[in-house]
Amino acid sequence: MKRERILFDGVLVVGAGLAGLSAALATAPRRALVLAAAPLGEGGSSPWAQGGMAAALSEGDAPELHAADTIAAGAGLCDPEAVAILTREGPDAVRRLADLGATFDRRADGGFVQSLEAAHGRPRVARVGGDGAGRAIMAAVIRAVRAAPHIEVRENVRVRRLLTDRAGRVRGVLAEDAGGALIEIVAAATILATGGLGGLYAETTTPLAVRGEGLALAALAGAAIADAEFVQFHPTAMDIGGDPAALATEALRGEGAKLVGADGTPFMAHYHAAAELAPRDVVARAIAAERRAGRGAFLDAREAVGEAFPREFPAVFAAAMAAGLDPRREPIPVAPAVHYHMGGIETDTAGRTTLAGLYAAGECAATGAHGANRLASNSLLEAAVFGERRRARPIR
Repeated sequence: MKRERILFDGVLVVGAGLAGLSAALATAPRRALVLAAAPLGEGGSSPWAQGGMAAALSEGDAPELHAADTIAAGAGLCDPEAVAILTREGPDAVRRLADLGATFDRRADGGFVQSLEAAHGRPRVARVGGDGAGRAIMAAVIRAVRAAPHIEVRENVRVRRLLTDRAGRVRGVLAEDAGGALIEIVAAATILATGGLGGLYAETTTPLAVRGEGLALAALAGAAIADAEFVQFHPTAMDIGGDPAALATEALRGEGAKLVGADGTPFMAHYHAAAELAPRDVVARAIAAERRAGRGAFLDAREAVGEAFPREFPAVFAAAMAAGLDPRREPIPVAPAVHYHMGGIETDTAGRTTLAGLYAAGECAATGAHGANRLASNSLLEAAVFGERRRARPIR
C-alpha cells in the first residue's frame, strides 16, 4: 500500500471546525497543517450552530454575570478557572470574528444586537441573521485560513491513529486520504479539534459524520478522558422526521415562543420557575415527560415571531416549510435530541492533554467550562476562546 511520510516542523491540527481553524490561525508565525475529514465548511457541527455566541458585550453586562449563569447551568460541576477564562475572553473573541468578516447583527449605533436565551440572566447572545451564526462565522474564518500564508490545509483526510514514541509522547498521526493512501505525519505538537459524538446516537441534531473519533484516538493513545457521561440533549429538535433532526433554536424561546401540549396548554411553568427559559436539561426532561404522558410537546411561536419567521429565523422556517409545516400558522412538534458533548479529552486551560505533545480544543475537549450542562450559545464561544489560547501559552 502506498504510504507518504511527512516531517512537519509546525503544529498539526486535526479537525477544521471553529476550534481547529482558530487554533491554526493562532499558531502564526509558526506553520500549521490542518487535516480536514471533508472540504472546509462541510461535515462538522460548527456551521450548523444557530443561536450565536454568548458574551458580555453590553454596558449592563459583565463577564462575572455570564460566569455565574454558566456555573448555575452547569449544575455546580464547572471548573471556575475555565469559566472565568471563557467569559472574560469571550467579548474579544466575538470582536475578532467580527473583524474577520463575520456579519453579526448590529444596532443602528454599531453595537451588537444581543438576544436572550435560556438560563441567561440577560440578553447576551450575539447572532447573525437570526439563526445563521455558525454558517457566517465559519465562512469568515475559512476565508482567513485560506488567505493565511502560514496555514496549509489537506481536505478529505481522516486520522486513523496517533503516533507515540516509547516515552508516550505524541509525535503526529497516521492518516488516510480519500484514495486510501496512508500518510504518516510527524510533528512536534498535535491538536485534536474533531468535534463531538452526536452521530453515534439515533436521535441527534449534529452531522451524522461526527462520531467521537478524536475522543477515541486520544483514549487509544492513553490520554485521560473526563466527564464522558455528560451528553446534552437539546430540548427542541423539530420532530418532523429528519435525520439528523432539524433544530428549533433556543432563541425562539428567548423571543417568547411557548412550549405547549397538543391542546395548546403551556406546561413549562409546572417544571421550573423560569418556564421556557429554564436550563436545557430541565426543559429536555420536561418535554420528554409530556410526550411520555401522551400530551405531546410543541413549540408555539405564532404570537412571538409570527409573520417575521422568514426574516428572523430563516433556517428554522425553511426546515419547517420543507416538511409541510408553516410555523407562522401552527406550532412545531419538538422532541429532545443529542446536541452536545460536555465531556471529552481532559485538558488544562491551555489545551494540554495528559499526553505530552497532544492538545485538544472545542467539543472533543473537556475543559470543565460547561460542567454537566452547557449554557446556551457557549459552544461557539468555547471553540473560539480555547482554540485561540494557543497564543496564551506556547506549544511545548
